[in-house]
Amino acid sequence: MSMIKEFKAFALKGNIIDLAVAVIIGAAFGAIISSLVDDVITPLLLNPAMKVAGVSKVEELSWGAVKYGKFLAAVIKFIMVAFVLFLLIKAANKLNKKEEEPAAPAAPSSTDVLLAEIRDELRKK
Repeated sequence: MSMIKEFKAFALKGNIIDLAVAVIIGAAFGAIISSLVDDVITPLLLNPAMKVAGVSKVEELSWGAVKYGKFLAAVIKFIMVAFVLFLLIKAANKLNKKEEEPAAPAAPSSTDVLLAEIRDELRKK
């Protein structure tokens, strides 16, 4: 098989395409979360604390040469991404449970059938 055919078979597999779509959506999702943290959460929740610290952005928080503000902003963004993903996965799992049909009760095994027959015979005596 030529290298071009092998590459085509590799690149057109469903997993690779799904992964590419997931990476693109993930990048866009990261931009949404960054905007949520920078434009919504920071002004609403962190501005009072930042005014006390004398900075206008979380990233500017520092203690000497240690810029812990950047780390704090990254932690907040990570927590938000993890929480939103948790909610999305929880909702997807709930939808999948509704779509699944209830499983039919399992047929009794041959041992169970034999034991039931023995029980029935003993009751007759």
